[in-house]
Amino acid sequence: MKKEIRTVRFDTELNIEAYNFKGIMQKFPNHFHEYYVIGFIESGQRHLSCKNKEYTIKPGDLLLFNPGDNHTCEQIDGRTLDYRCINIKPEIMSKVSYEIKGKKYLPYFTQQVVFHNELVSSLSELHLMIMQEEKDFKKEEIFFFLIEQLIKEYTEPAATVAIIEPSAEIKAVCEFLEKNYKENITLNNLSDLTGLSKYYLLRSFTRQKGISPYSYLETIRISKAKKLLEKCTAPIDVALQTGFNDQSHFSNFFKKFIGLTPKQYMNIFIEDDKQQYHGFKGGKS
Repeated sequence: MKKEIRTVRFDTELNIEAYNFKGIMQKFPNHFHEYYVIGFIESGQRHLSCKNKEYTIKPGDLLLFNPGDNHTCEQIDGRTLDYRCINIKPEIMSKVSYEIKGKKYLPYFTQQVVFHNELVSSLSELHLMIMQEEKDFKKEEIFFFLIEQLIKEYTEPAATVAIIEPSAEIKAVCEFLEKNYKENITLNNLSDLTGLSKYYLLRSFTRQKGISPYSYLETIRISKAKKLLEKCTAPIDVALQTGFNDQSHFSNFFKKFIGLTPKQYMNIFIEDDKQQYHGFKGGKS
């Protein structure tokens, strides 16, 4: 069996992350990100569920996730996966979009999967240049032209997209979870907060948000953890600051969602180690 290779780069010129997961079979639970994800599969097939729609993803298909798009995926053909993507924070996307459109603009992808898309070749070339830490301005050229084409063909301004707003009770739950993610929250807390029965709350939240309340809490904790790790906060301190009982639990949990251990993720932001970081092969750090 081939070893897993989980490689990540942070490009300081573009201010974006690039991931490559090769030889993995990992199933990712229902979650969302606070950033844009633009990705593709180099080999293998994947079952994807995103925003209550089901897809079978194959090589050549383009994946476009907005911040907050809940999704889950798993392997369906028994073969290992080679997945590649770039992650773009909203503030970076906004700056790039401003240069392209000449106005403040936060795009919203209206399609999460575009089958057999020719832009995958440009994305693949850009991804390779980031992984190889190329400094030539061709990298930025490809990036700008790629984003320009994606905006032109597959987005609308976020402000113009008709998004069904959750009920006042569900909004209250979201705000409570976002504010108290460090605490030991119970379903009784959420039921008392909204005046809804536990079962009705669970069903309503999952139907309106596309993700269960606890999965929503898990995603918030992981998002907060990533921001701390990006500042090179020690994983044990991150665990304590994001509501986890111990570092081992946090490490296993983080890898389940992100595909990397906390230390592996943190290392891409340690400049002194950047030249030595060429991906991690299996196991934990």
